[in-house]
Amino acid sequence: MMSTDKRPSGLAQPVGAPSPGRIAAYLGLFVLGAVVGAAGGLVQSGWFPGGLLLALAGAGGLFVGGARATGARAGALAPAAGWMLAVLLLTASRPEGDFLFGAGVGSYLFLLGGMALAVICATLAPGRQPGGPGARLGK
Repeated sequence: MMSTDKRPSGLAQPVGAPSPGRIAAYLGLFVLGAVVGAAGGLVQSGWFPGGLLLALAGAGGLFVGGARATGARAGALAPAAGWMLAVLLLTASRPEGDFLFGAGVGSYLFLLGGMALAVICATLAPGRQPGGPGARLGK
């Protein structure tokens, strides 16, 4: 018995559906972003100018590396979301009055610099291109 469905097999799956491996990579990048954000929050105030630069360089390297490893902008956004979540949770003061981030220039530079790096890396990351040979119209 023949099937009446004449669609090619490549069109059976939605084009934008991520594979389970890609989803695992994004989740791993999210967790790694949270770890880098927590470590950066500790380092940036320890050695003021050097620690701040080290924390921002680590975050920027993770954002760029995630984008290049996955070949998509979401590769930069996943660790940026984890970084942002960790940093925002660490800025909240506890009921005992303890806090990790002081109200100093270094803390604000870390927060704003990390957000700026996330936006820059996600903007400049290469978008996913469809596979296949390139073709020019009109030829």
